[in-house]
Amino acid sequence: MLMAALALLAGLWGGVQRIGWALPTITLYLAAQHGPLMVSGFLGTLISLERAVALSQFQNGRRSYYLVPLLAGLGAIALILTIDPLIARTLSSLAALGLVLMFVVICRLQWTADHLVMGLGALLWLVGNGLWLANLPLYQVVPWWAGFLILTIAGERLELGRVLLHKRNTRLLFLGTVVLFLAGLLLSLVALDAGMRLAGLGLVALGLWLLRFDIARRTIRQTGLVRFIAACLLLGYVWLVAGSALWLLYGGQYLAGPVYDAMLHMIFMGFVFSMIFGHAPIIVPALLGVQVPYTPLFYIHLSLLHLSLLLRMAGDLLLWLPGRRWGGMLNGVVVVLFLLVTAGTVMYGRWQRG
Repeated sequence: MLMAALALLAGLWGGVQRIGWALPTITLYLAAQHGPLMVSGFLGTLISLERAVALSQFQNGRRSYYLVPLLAGLGAIALILTIDPLIARTLSSLAALGLVLMFVVICRLQWTADHLVMGLGALLWLVGNGLWLANLPLYQVVPWWAGFLILTIAGERLELGRVLLHKRNTRLLFLGTVVLFLAGLLLSLVALDAGMRLAGLGLVALGLWLLRFDIARRTIRQTGLVRFIAACLLLGYVWLVAGSALWLLYGGQYLAGPVYDAMLHMIFMGFVFSMIFGHAPIIVPALLGVQVPYTPLFYIHLSLLHLSLLLRMAGDLLLWLPGRRWGGMLNGVVVVLFLLVTAGTVMYGRWQRG
């Protein structure tokens, strides 16, 4: 968890530098490592740690699974310390391979569509890291990393909504959107523009499916933490559809610059971090054994996330540099605020319990 937190903070620092702010230099090339630190360093470590905890508990405390998040965390540290890039990429690739093997174990224990989808997400992480290890341009790697996060989240939502999704056609429609997305990723290896557009079409369909069938449509009518989680999910799905629509519209026309920034961060910030905000009160207790009591203060960082992202997207798509720079800065500030509020509620909850 400490390595994941370091990867997150270093990735945010590099991201703010990358968008144009003259922050003090912590290590060389940190801005260039923003994406790898956020995906493989922070989220790769966190997701594999979550799976390691679950498998360890299921298999009488078996600890070998913790090697996977350890490798991901060490890969992040290697990136921060600017050690030979090959070392960091190799460590991250081994972590991704380990996560794939963990899902092989999970699927052997319980073969379900949701586990298969999450396992496919892990496989996309492995392919993306393999392309990164082979020194391909990051614009060819990033769609695979996005797929890792999107399919991991979508698979978890499929798992949680299993009781509601009793109709066979509904599940087949979900799997159809996944197949369409995967076909686009494969096509992108030989025809980037066409592949990105096809992948975008698949993701638009997946986002619409989630908006239509996710249990959040029902739980948004409840109160407290349940309603907060539902709000995070539904807002995230809207960003997924919007960002994917840009993939469909622009394909591989933009490989850098403001439009490319919008294509990525609608998904990585709008969708992924909205999911993180919503699931943190559930994931943190599972990983650290501490309770995260609900407070309406959670809506502050949720609201600021989406408002700052709207500002950033306006800057990107209207070529308005101040909006882009301030939106990017505020994105980072909001994530730090989220960490502080979460830590504060944990400490307040402990104080209340004496």
